[in-house]
Amino acid sequence: MATAKKNTNKKELTDDNQIIAWYMEDALESEGKTLNVYNFCKKHDIAEVDFFTFFGSLDAVKQEIWLRFFENAIAAIEKEPGYISYSEKNKLLTLYFTLFEILTLNRSYVLFALKENGEGLKNLIQLKPFRNRFKDFIVYLFKENETKVMAKMKKVTTPVLSEGAWVQFLFILKFWLEDNSKSFEKTDIIIEKSVNTVVDLLDTKPLESLIDLGKFIWKERRSAL
Repeated sequence: MATAKKNTNKKELTDDNQIIAWYMEDALESEGKTLNVYNFCKKHDIAEVDFFTFFGSLDAVKQEIWLRFFENAIAAIEKEPGYISYSEKNKLLTLYFTLFEILTLNRSYVLFALKENGEGLKNLIQLKPFRNRFKDFIVYLFKENETKVMAKMKKVTTPVLSEGAWVQFLFILKFWLEDNSKSFEKTDIIIEKSVNTVVDLLDTKPLESLIDLGKFIWKERRSAL
C-alpha cells in the first residue's frame, strides 16, 4: 500500500514554543474565526505530523498556554530572594501578583481566549491543567502548616481548601477582566483583600476581613452602575 511522503520542504520544529507563539498570534489576528490544525500548519508551512509530535489538537495548545502562564509565575517567584522564608500569606500574595503581571502582559490573548465565540464559562475547559497545577500548589503551600490549619478548620479538608482557593482565583480573574483602572490597581486591591480573607479564615479574624472585602466589592459595583 502506498504511503504519503513527508514534504522535506516544510519547516522543521524542534520544540513546542514556536507553535504556542504562532497560535497566540493567529488567535488574535483571526478575529474569532475558527482555527484548525490543517489551516494552521498550512499557514506556517509545517507538516501536520510535526504538529502532532507536540500537541494532539489546538485545544491542547490552548491548555498548554495557560499552564505556561502558571509555570512561569512559579519560576519567577521561586527566584525571589528570601521567598523560601515567606509566610503562606506572602507566598500566596506573591503568586497572585506575579501571575496577574504575566496575564497582563498577555491581556489581549486572555480576553480573546475567555470570551471566544461568546461561550463564556464554557471556555474555562482550557484552564483544566492550569486548575490542577494551581490546586496542587495550594496544597503544597499549606502542607507544612497542615497541623495548625486543620486544628482551626476541623471540618475542612485539604481538597476543600484548594478548591476554595481556585474559586477565589476565578473571582479575581473575573474582576481583572472587567477592571478599567490604571495599571489595574483595583485588581491589586482585590488580590490583597481576598488573600487576607482566606488566610484570616485559617486564623482568628474572619468576620473583620469578610466585611472589609464585602465593602470594597459593594463600593466598586455601585460606582459601575
